[in-house]
Amino acid sequence: MTDTHPVLIRQLRPADRDAYFQLRLRGLKAHPESFGQSYEEALARGPEQHDARLQGLLAAEGEFLLGAFASTDTPLLGVVGLSRNQRDKERHKASVIGMYVAPEAAGRGVGRALLDELMRRAMRIDGLRQIQLVVASHNEAARKLYESAGFNKYGCEVGALNVGGVFHDADLMVRFL
Repeated sequence: MTDTHPVLIRQLRPADRDAYFQLRLRGLKAHPESFGQSYEEALARGPEQHDARLQGLLAAEGEFLLGAFASTDTPLLGVVGLSRNQRDKERHKASVIGMYVAPEAAGRGVGRALLDELMRRAMRIDGLRQIQLVVASHNEAARKLYESAGFNKYGCEVGALNVGGVFHDADLMVRFL
């Protein structure tokens, strides 16, 4: 992936389920402090837990998963999702979920490409006014990426996640559309 070969970003489909699940497991195992779901919980629930989003039936409403590829027919390099709030009074909000870029693709613009495409799609969703996300407070690289994409920190949840008895803070960020 150089400037002459940009990363391919597309909505993930049911056929991508196994690749998506394996990449998600890698992220959960490598960075347990960055995800609400644990590796063990993910294994117990299995890949089926993602089937509804992978179907893509609610993509226009704000429920989708995107994947990054070097080109067609190459392994999945990164993922991100959008999850819209379902309660009537909160339908104007959605959350960035499950952002992860494989270490072998880090530093090559994959995260930026995923986030840019997510925001392009989010801006077309009727009634959506803000995108929120939660990022581990110590993850400076991710926070800088989000800030460069127009997200602003509005709070910090102290002790947001308990990973093996160690508590990790999380920054709350928002971008208004």
